Amino acid sequence: MKIRIVNKSTHQLPAYETEHSAGMDLRAFTGEPVILKPMERKLIPTGLYIELPVGYEAQVRPRSGLAIRHGITVLNSPGTIDADYRGEIGVILINLSDSEFTINDGDRIAQMIISQHIKAELTDTDSIENTARGTGGFGHSGRK
Repeated sequence: MKIRIVNKSTHQLPAYETEHSAGMDLRAFTGEPVILKPMERKLIPTGLYIELPVGYEAQVRPRSGLAIRHGITVLNSPGTIDADYRGEIGVILINLSDSEFTINDGDRIAQMIISQHIKAELTDTDSIENTARGTGGFGHSGRK
């Protein structure tokens, strides 16, 4: 699938890093280093503008290496870029560690996954069918 993208950054286009990667890395387009203090969140620009086909979305997700090594994650994970959005792709990062973290221009800060979705039509009703699980919610299946 070909997707049109405008790159106003000085960095390469997002790309799959390995043959079977699901996500493409997004890079910071900051011009200068950005400091994220502990528990601080900031919107990090990418310089990218995307034109998705109707029926598709782009999901912005954390990079596992940043999460495990530095406590840096995407706050609204996954962030959704809708097919009708034409603004700059920004990534809301948060520092969940107890140390400052520096984001440099060009750093890989998140990954983007292109995903197809369906449009559901909700029908108002007075009841829904029961299942074996029923109303069992969070933690219902237990820990094994």
